[in-house]
Amino acid sequence: MSPFKQSSHMQLAMGAVALALVAGAGGYGLARLATPTETAPATAEPAARRILYWYDPMLPAERYPGPGQSSMGMELIPKFADEGGEAGVRVDPAGVQNLGARVVAVTRGTLPSGLTATGVVDFNQRDLAIVQAKAGGFVQRVYGRAPGDVVPAGAPIADLLAPEWAGAQAEYLAVRRSGDEGLRRAARQRLVLLGMPEALIAQVERTGETRPVVTISTPAGGVIRTLNVRAGMTVAAGMTLAEVNSLGAVWVEVAVPEAVAGQVRTGSLARVTFTALPGEAFAGRVSAILPEVRGETRTLTARIELANPRGRLKPGMFATVQLGGDDAPALLVPSEAVIRTGKRALVMLALDGGRYQPAEVRPGREAGGKTEILAGLEEGEQIVTSGQFLIDSEASLAGVEARPLAGDGAHAGDHP
Repeated sequence: MSPFKQSSHMQLAMGAVALALVAGAGGYGLARLATPTETAPATAEPAARRILYWYDPMLPAERYPGPGQSSMGMELIPKFADEGGEAGVRVDPAGVQNLGARVVAVTRGTLPSGLTATGVVDFNQRDLAIVQAKAGGFVQRVYGRAPGDVVPAGAPIADLLAPEWAGAQAEYLAVRRSGDEGLRRAARQRLVLLGMPEALIAQVERTGETRPVVTISTPAGGVIRTLNVRAGMTVAAGMTLAEVNSLGAVWVEVAVPEAVAGQVRTGSLARVTFTALPGEAFAGRVSAILPEVRGETRTLTARIELANPRGRLKPGMFATVQLGGDDAPALLVPSEAVIRTGKRALVMLALDGGRYQPAEVRPGREAGGKTEILAGLEEGEQIVTSGQFLIDSEASLAGVEARPLAGDGAHAGDHP
């Protein structure tokens, strides 16, 4: 064999060996990719998600221990422990914009205080005088009075013949003529105890004659409210003959709606104007708040006492009353932001990351489109003032619980 041929055979042999080595290495590599070896780590199985409970998205308040159907016949879905790690419900920003939702901060300020209510002038019942017969007798004369008449103090009402007084006066005059000072003082004291006025006793002493007829007059001036005496009638001791109400001061009875009655307190300032006296205003204070609510109007009565020196304020006149309130600072939110469910009041908090959560609040006074928040919010928190009802519905469907008031526990399924 020639050297050339021998060299060719050797090259072919070396090529075959190299090809075999490459094929073996490729097969070994494919085998390692296809079949896991002892040194290759096995792929970890995903951990099973823990189910808290099962629920119907349409009835998030209902919770069930296992799968099945809800009270509405809907298939239940699981609630996993890793869901809802963040507070509230997430709402797409585009959806929020379509809802026209507006977010404002909770601020501290002064609630526009005071309210305007209507009232009616009434008699001051503390200035009511009772005219009574201090002795039994017969009415000999009346002086033409009638209910509604305005009379001065000391105006005569009727002349009364009192036989008992006549007998006591005669006895006193007889004892007086006897000269016994002890008996005289005792007889005079008896006249006083029978109710005779000092002026009448002095007249008997001065004239030495009995005065069986006494004129009954009013102890104070004012309006005759009632008159129960007529000529010829018999009256008994202690019988009420007339009632006279003074007009020196009057009451203004103000009807305050029950919803805002908390703004009115005894001693509050009041500005009163009258339809009959245009251009004039009277200043007063609330002297009393009556303890009874009028069932037909759901109003409380606040009483204001006004001086009436010239008698221009007449009972029955219509009044407009502006009552002052408390100007203390308070946490305020727009009234439209408060969702009242009947059982409680909620606002929708705007959280970071486009999330929203209902929060229970305790509202107070309301005026000028603002509502006072007594508990449940902090100054600076962001709340939704428009479109909050739809966001609240989303939170309800997602089963998001409302943030409770301080000191209250969260109640599952409480969200409306």
